[in-house]
Amino acid sequence: MLKVNHCTFSYNRRKDPVLKDFSLEIGQGGVYGLLGSNGAGKSTLLYLISGLLTPDSGEVLLNDINTRHRLPETVSEIFIVPEEFDFPSMSLEAYIKLNSPFYPKFSYDEMLENLALFELTPDINVSKLSMGQKKKVALSFAMATNTKVLILDEPTNGLDIPGKSAFRRYISRAADENRIFIISTHQVRDVAQLLDHILIVDNKELLFDRTVAQIQEKLRFVETTDPRLIDSAYFASNSLLGSALILPNSEGEDTEINLELLFEFAHEDPKALASIFNNE
Repeated sequence: MLKVNHCTFSYNRRKDPVLKDFSLEIGQGGVYGLLGSNGAGKSTLLYLISGLLTPDSGEVLLNDINTRHRLPETVSEIFIVPEEFDFPSMSLEAYIKLNSPFYPKFSYDEMLENLALFELTPDINVSKLSMGQKKKVALSFAMATNTKVLILDEPTNGLDIPGKSAFRRYISRAADENRIFIISTHQVRDVAQLLDHILIVDNKELLFDRTVAQIQEKLRFVETTDPRLIDSAYFASNSLLGSALILPNSEGEDTEINLELLFEFAHEDPKALASIFNNE
């Protein structure tokens, strides 16, 4: 169980907080997509969850233990791959030897398998790689830690097309009810098919928190030029094919979620979106 309890955080106490009285509860495993505008506080939230930042007020708990205390019980069960990072000047083998002891469930064999997915070998110097290759190494190590919570901030940035495919194959294979994957991204099309839960953050708060199944049960996503459908839509936006619509799903039709459109709806009229689900 991962709980963010009424957290407020500001990088400068004289300025408005990045997050204010923010709460979130993740009670089961799965792949959670974290969406939000630039500056909405997504990365800050991820660092708070991992215990790398201290909230001005509130707390983050993993299995009722405060992650900011950086105790072995939480450090060994949370791994974060930030959007931007660098490696020390050392071989990958030395990096693994130095860092893997912090993660009791780390698997060297899985590390090798993950590297192979990205067409890399362990006999490399991590500081001399391109940014894309560094991202592949970081993801390979993160995946091999087998932590309860794996946090990925813009994981597909810098990856080539084969790398993105390999990343999706890993997540599809590794996701289960016992592990929590939190993926923060603007590249929603890279990960849309992986997600089973959508979180939308904006204006310092959590605007939307629903499973993919709940969304598909209530909403239907279509592109059309039919004016009758446009008039009956909860939300509409211009698209190449006319209008992209979010409609009531009165017929129980299973349509692919348009995450960009759903985010637009949450950003522009969060109360209207929330009201659709309030009578559950």
